[in-house]
Amino acid sequence: MAGKEPFETVVAAHGGTVLRVCRAVLGLADADDAWSETFVAAMKAYPDLPGDANVEAWLVTIAHRKAIDVTRAAGRRAIPVADVPDTGTADGGREDVPGDLADAVSQLPDRQRQAIAYHYLAGLPYAEVAGILGGSAEAARRAAADGIAKLRRSFAGAGERSSR
Repeated sequence: MAGKEPFETVVAAHGGTVLRVCRAVLGLADADDAWSETFVAAMKAYPDLPGDANVEAWLVTIAHRKAIDVTRAAGRRAIPVADVPDTGTADGGREDVPGDLADAVSQLPDRQRQAIAYHYLAGLPYAEVAGILGGSAEAARRAAADGIAKLRRSFAGAGERSSR
C-alpha cells in the first residue's frame, strides 16, 4: 500500500470524470447523489485496492453500480402528477429531436448511453466497458457506435427541420 496515492488525490484526479459519467448515465437530477455515493463506497474499499489497479476504471465501475441503484430506487418511487392523462404515447411524450446533447443522450437506450459515457467520457477502452456492462468488447463497441449513430441522426434531422 506504500505506493498508493492518498484518497484525496484520487478524488481530485478522477472526480470530474466520475461526475460526467454520472450525469451522462443518470441526468443532472441524480448525478450528484450518485457521485457522492460512488466516492463514499470507494473510500471504504480503497485500502484493499491493489496498488497497480486502474483507479479510473474501478471508480467508473462503482459509479455504474450506484447508477443502477439510483435507477432502481427511482422506479419504486411514486411520481405525483396534477392530472393523469387518458392516453399515453409510445415515446412517453418526448420530442422527436431533443433540444440539446444532454437530452439526446438521456433518450438513448441504457446500454448505448452507458457505453458512450464509459468510453467517450471516462476514456475506458472497450474491453473495460465490457467488463462493467457485461458482454464482449465488440458488443460494447457496437452499443457505443449505435448510440453515436442515433445522436448524429437526431442532430442531422434537427438541422434539416430548423432550416425549413
